[in-house]
Amino acid sequence: MTSITIELPDDQAFALKMRAAEEGLSLEGWASRQLADSVQSSAQSRRSPQEAAARILELQKDVKPDPDGWTVKDYINFGRP
Repeated sequence: MTSITIELPDDQAFALKMRAAEEGLSLEGWASRQLADSVQSSAQSRRSPQEAAARILELQKDVKPDPDGWTVKDYINFGRP
């Protein structure tokens, strides 16, 4: 296990200790749980490349052609030397 020290202003540390106490946890236990929940939710929110590609194709169905016939690359390069 890795130990980390975080420096906080007294008022912030007090507020966090109070939140932890409301849940019946020590500050260390509360912070550990918060971080674990954050890591878990970010891992769950990642999509596979196949899911991402399917979502992009779904979004592109509603995109109408550019009236002037420009491509995305044309817009990116517009005004570049």
